[in-house]
Amino acid sequence: MKIINDWRFIVVACLTLGLAPFFPEPHIWGKIRWVIGGANGMKTMDWFDLGLHSLPFFLLIRLIVIKFIKK
Repeated sequence: MKIINDWRFIVVACLTLGLAPFFPEPHIWGKIRWVIGGANGMKTMDWFDLGLHSLPFFLLIRLIVIKFIKK
C-alpha cells in the first residue's frame, strides 16, 4: 500500500490518467460538466469512467488531508 501514499506517483497519475485524453479538453472536465448539467443520458460505463478518471484526484486530496492532520 506504499504506492497510494507516494506523492510522486499520485501527481503523475493525476496528470496522466486523471486528465487523459488531453484534447480537445481533459476527459474528466467533460464528465464533470455532464454531471453538473444533469447527467442526462449517462450510462453505467460513463459513471465508471468518471470514477476511474477522478480516483487519482481523490488520492491526492486524501494525501493532502493526511499531511495537514499530522501537523
